[in-house]
Amino acid sequence: MVDARSNWCIVAAVIAALLFAIANHPTLAAGDRALGEYLSSECVTCHQLSGKHEGIPPIVGWPEHSFIEIMNEYRTKRRSNPVMQTIAGRFNNEEIAALAAYFGTVKSKN
Repeated sequence: MVDARSNWCIVAAVIAALLFAIANHPTLAAGDRALGEYLSSECVTCHQLSGKHEGIPPIVGWPEHSFIEIMNEYRTKRRSNPVMQTIAGRFNNEEIAALAAYFGTVKSKN
């Protein structure tokens, strides 16, 4: 028979494992907004901070999870755009999460 103490240890271990997984999952980890702003200079060469677009999709105000998912699709070449594949391939998970955090907070001026 399992006692209450054993149950508590099992629950604590499961919670710890879930928290670790969430913190280290590339699509769930919170990004460093300041780092994202620092890294954004290459992005805003084409994607305007104003939210205006002339053939290049705006990326300001995107939900973080969408930004991360799309960048990972470019990185793994599931989305075809040689320029974006190259750029996304330069960033690691932490940097993509940081960019997502930054662009997610920028408001469109349109």
